[in-house]
Amino acid sequence: MKTILSGTQVAITVDRLCHQLIENHGDFSQTALIGLQPRGIYLADRIYDTLQKLLPGVKIQYGRIDITFYRDDFNKGKAIHVPNETAIDFSIENKKVVLIDDVLYTGRTTRSALDAMLDFGRPSVVELLVLIDRRFTRELPIQADYTGRTIDAVNSEKVKVRWKDRDGHDDVIIE
Repeated sequence: MKTILSGTQVAITVDRLCHQLIENHGDFSQTALIGLQPRGIYLADRIYDTLQKLLPGVKIQYGRIDITFYRDDFNKGKAIHVPNETAIDFSIENKKVVLIDDVLYTGRTTRSALDAMLDFGRPSVVELLVLIDRRFTRELPIQADYTGRTIDAVNSEKVKVRWKDRDGHDDVIIE
């Protein structure tokens, strides 16, 4: 087991990602943040909360999306897929949407999120923000616009993002 990001490094990285979003989106009047269920929402919550502190009084549209029924492996295997809640109470029509997930691995989760998102409108731009980009494991031509850390990990290695809200502490490890 190797630590990729400590708790302090996770906090610094989230802060940096928020500042990059502010640089590119200004007042967020035409931007919506959408966290991907299940694990991307922990990063999305952290990004949203940090932006609210950095931009007091600015209304930022924020939602969560579940991609369970949009997965390309939904009907394969014997596993029962249990969906999470989708909570988007606004239209994304002609908005700039920032999809937020913890780890970019094969790209299939992001592709599913793009399909699911269309049920809420057609955005003008879609960007992807991830905490960890496993750059050499992509199966689809998808890349992040905002990346916390890029790592090289072989397929047999597992990257785990642990969050204080869920796991008791923040860090990123590779097993």
